[in-house]
Amino acid sequence: MGVHRLIKEEEKRLLLFLFEQVGVSEKQYPLTGLVDEYEGGKMGSISFSLDGEATYAGDLIQVDYTDTDGTEIVITLTHDTENQLLDLDFWKVDFSALITYPQPENVIVKKY
Repeated sequence: MGVHRLIKEEEKRLLLFLFEQVGVSEKQYPLTGLVDEYEGGKMGSISFSLDGEATYAGDLIQVDYTDTDGTEIVITLTHDTENQLLDLDFWKVDFSALITYPQPENVIVKKY
């Protein structure tokens, strides 16, 4: 994995909003102080599995966001087989860099 860093306030704010949407709490999925950035932070994706050993178990929630350049982004919060947070994954459809980090009021929650 990459270099560990502290979770940013904007990331925590988005995560807490996503938790609220699916009816879970920080007590169920503690937000560790450290995360790893994918691709050096280019698209905004982070991993909570600092040892890289976790196994994907499913999505908790998926939301849509439109970056300030008009490009669509799909944001997915996943968990692992140990029921711990795994990734907050950003997929910008043209693979370009994230310009503006999404605020909760700017995302559209997908219905499962």
